[in-house]
Amino acid sequence: MNYTEYDISISPLEPWREILIAVLGEGDFESFLETENGVKAYIQANLDNENNIRETIDSLQIPTVNIHRTIIEKQNWNQIWESGYKPVLVDNLCYIRTEFHESKPEIPYEIIIEPKMSFGTGHHETTHLMVEYILETEMNGKTVLDMGCGTSILGILTKMRNAAYVEGIDIDDWAIENSIENAARNGVEIHPKLGDASLLGERIFDVILANINKNILTNDIPVYVKSLNFANGVLILSGLMETDFEDIKNICKENGLRFESRKQRNEWIALKFIKTN
Repeated sequence: MNYTEYDISISPLEPWREILIAVLGEGDFESFLETENGVKAYIQANLDNENNIRETIDSLQIPTVNIHRTIIEKQNWNQIWESGYKPVLVDNLCYIRTEFHESKPEIPYEIIIEPKMSFGTGHHETTHLMVEYILETEMNGKTVLDMGCGTSILGILTKMRNAAYVEGIDIDDWAIENSIENAARNGVEIHPKLGDASLLGERIFDVILANINKNILTNDIPVYVKSLNFANGVLILSGLMETDFEDIKNICKENGLRFESRKQRNEWIALKFIKTN
């Protein structure tokens, strides 16, 4: 699968960069790299509609905008990744890096990844929020599902925190291959599968993590609830904007979940729910 890169230069940089990432993140864009002049945004080539994307950017009325669009083939992705990736540190507890960065052995959880055309680098606010939740949620001996696993940062971290079994599901075959490789890099065992929520069937998990987007979450929350352990199963959601809060909260309540807490970074939020029946 190929991706399209939109290299977008803007002026002034702030607050427009945050706004631009937030708006594009509501669509099909999967990953963003902040640059000195703006942001690089990545979308699957088969979902790329250049006219619509340019209209969306124009509608923001950013004073100065320049857009350079490039098709990124599989074999070029690692070069782009290495040139733009910076390590991510979350709460001085989790350090996400690639093999060409120095280790930080003083950090309790160090995750080494390489994206291989699957996204989830740890930079986006939603991944950061999910990592925060994983760090404060009991994982010892738990069965965990990572929906939309991408590079499997989240699943790898839960396994490092002594989860008994971790499964990842993603619709992208590159994500599955990458998840297997990243798990091996970090010396943990996870079980990635190609597909969507329809794979779940009657299977049960103690913790379900889903960092996707509002539309998919709205559709899949009832499926997640059926797959949650009835004894205080935990559902942690992100890929959401602060404006999505009430809608998602109400859907979860209708499906037998109790709202537990909310985290926020800029306009992005993550939500934690507990199954009550």
